[in-house]
Amino acid sequence: MSRTHYSIIKGFRVTEKGSRLGAQNKYLFKVARDANKVEIGKAIKAIYGVGVISVNTVSVRGKKKRVRYVMGKTPDWKKAIVTLKEGDRIELK
Repeated sequence: MSRTHYSIIKGFRVTEKGSRLGAQNKYLFKVARDANKVEIGKAIKAIYGVGVISVNTVSVRGKKKRVRYVMGKTPDWKKAIVTLKEGDRIELK
């Protein structure tokens, strides 16, 4: 099975913490749960055309939610914090 860059990078995360990290040239992404740091870095470079210095990942556990009488759980997901080279930026559209 061949993976594309867009199947690794699920989306850009816009949060308060992410906006504070922007001053340090870091960006938050939601990524595939089975993606590793090397794949994530290559995908960011290919999609956005920027230089990647480092990639840190966090596996986020889903929260328990209740709908009326039934307990459920939101899905687990993976977050990547990507540090870019000095002078590179990712513009949000």
